[in-house]
Amino acid sequence: MADVSAIRPIKRLLVANRGEIARRIFRTAREMGISTVAVYADGDAEAPFVREADIAVALSGRSSTETYLDSAKLLHACRRSGADAVHPGYGFLSENATFARAVIDAGLNWVGPEPEVIAQMGDKLAAKKLMRAAGVPTLPAVELAGSRSMKAAAREIGYPILVKASAGGGGRGMRVVASEADLESAVESARREAGSAFDDDTVFLERWLEKSRHVEIQILGDRHGNVVHCFERECSIQRRHQKIIEEAPSPALDGETRAAMCAAALSAARKMGYSSAGTVEFLLAGKNFWFLEVNARLQGGQPVTEASIGKDLVREQIRVAEGERLSFTQDDLRIDGHAIEARLCAEDPQNGFLPAPGSVVAWRPSASGNARFDSGVESGSVVSSDFDAMIAKVIVHAPSRREAAGRLARVLETTQIQGLATNRDFLVAILRTAEFLAGDTTTDFIERVAPAARRARGRSELIDACIAAALEGQARRRACAKVLRSMPTGWRNTVMPSELIAFTVGDERIDLAYRASRDGRFRFVVDGTERWVRAHRCGEGLVDTAIDGLRLEFGVENHDDRWFLHGANGDLELVELPRYPDVRAQDLSGGLKAPMPGVIRAVAVSAGDAVTKGQLLVALEAMKMEHRIVAPQDGVVHETKVAVGEQVGNGQLLLTLVSKDEAG
Repeated sequence: MADVSAIRPIKRLLVANRGEIARRIFRTAREMGISTVAVYADGDAEAPFVREADIAVALSGRSSTETYLDSAKLLHACRRSGADAVHPGYGFLSENATFARAVIDAGLNWVGPEPEVIAQMGDKLAAKKLMRAAGVPTLPAVELAGSRSMKAAAREIGYPILVKASAGGGGRGMRVVASEADLESAVESARREAGSAFDDDTVFLERWLEKSRHVEIQILGDRHGNVVHCFERECSIQRRHQKIIEEAPSPALDGETRAAMCAAALSAARKMGYSSAGTVEFLLAGKNFWFLEVNARLQGGQPVTEASIGKDLVREQIRVAEGERLSFTQDDLRIDGHAIEARLCAEDPQNGFLPAPGSVVAWRPSASGNARFDSGVESGSVVSSDFDAMIAKVIVHAPSRREAAGRLARVLETTQIQGLATNRDFLVAILRTAEFLAGDTTTDFIERVAPAARRARGRSELIDACIAAALEGQARRRACAKVLRSMPTGWRNTVMPSELIAFTVGDERIDLAYRASRDGRFRFVVDGTERWVRAHRCGEGLVDTAIDGLRLEFGVENHDDRWFLHGANGDLELVELPRYPDVRAQDLSGGLKAPMPGVIRAVAVSAGDAVTKGQLLVALEAMKMEHRIVAPQDGVVHETKVAVGEQVGNGQLLLTLVSKDEAG
């Protein structure tokens, strides 16, 4: 029993974060009777997490550096709102010992580990030294500091190597380097990205294992010396070193290996005097494992641990910060069933997983599968290029791994998310591969298995969707008619030509001709084939129709020439073609353009420079990641159009290249 006099109940909690993790923490705080405070950047002013908090404080800035990484602004927000505690979430300042100390020195409750522990674990090389002292194998690593030659350090470790940010995670500030020729540019890029994401550009080199598993042990400790592990999560399926599928337990661990890894994590936790929630990360190959790092914070994958053990980790964090003991012991914990989490992101798997910021036209989480949605969006939200691409974490818990995978795939399919490119189809494809179902989930999974980036759509499915859109449009126009509104659909006193309408779906074009008949049906002609269609309901965003006797239902939304449909097979976006060509259309081809909105972080060339195919031209930062714009071919830079620090829009011209003959 904790000493009641030592308990500091939290009355008002400020979450120094945004999006889905802020909403997640608010949910538990409300259940515990704690008032909540949100802080927000300019672009987040209308975000759901801001409206859901009891109080919200503007940080008056747009970028991470101006807002969620500005500790002075965050402490000022605490004073303005009357908050008596701060939860950092994950990312941003969650592993910043200086910020944690400033919060405590201001007399506030810090919901996280002690600043000294954060500092110790923030130095990932010091953390490795600690683990070696605990008898845990570690991978060779060297910090790039002072006059140490990076090339000599890399040769000492041996290629391939991983350039890694010391201050953070989430894939930011990480680059795999296969040879010395790419080392210098990789280090420079990783430093820029780490500095922007974590306000600390320190990086180090570490040996890279090309085929292994990424397994992490969840730990919890209190300020009374109690520490437990909550078993493991596997998060081997990653792109750009960022996790997109996580599960608990790992399909690779037997009882002996699980016990050894959990014991190593507990040994490290006790040596640190760890309190609050944290994660000890390992690489696993067979039964051999190597320590990677300790994340002294909440992790993005904690929902699968919560589901598999039946505990609320955020609740434990808050109780520990208040001075309470953990509410359970190691003997109370059991693994129950299997949980899998998919991270739904605004990105384009067909285009190298480039972020795809934009407006969320429709967001309707699936009602099937009893899934948990930790999301930061709703219909009408904007996924900004200023922050990461996360839309939601979708979590399913089931009695078996196979059932959890199948249920999660169907939940994703039946969730409506439209208006911007996402990785949803890619996630579904992963969950349904034979390799995933067999538990063959090493870190090279995406490259080795190559799941489909987009769901294959048959022409018949596309035609059905186009018919539904045409019916919805016809019903809406009919409802808006100014004359003859009482006249039944299909009534004619003469023979009239069919209505013509055309759509594109991706690269396919579908032309429809249709006419209403007096019995209430519609006669459609598509690809030279006649189809008889009865609309049971349409005109209000829901089309219930029978096409040649096949009953189908679609949710339909229309924005200008774009039609968004959601049916039994998932989402489709159609573009309605104009009846007449747009003479104002211009050919904007030529030059290298920004693949997304962002900020220019480096311009590596000048006008007149000769470049070779693959050479870095411009570094663009968007959604907290740096993206390399490289030369598509040999040539000469004719003109640069942007400068470092400039904000650019999607499709904006960055520079122009000409052939060497043209430069001549």
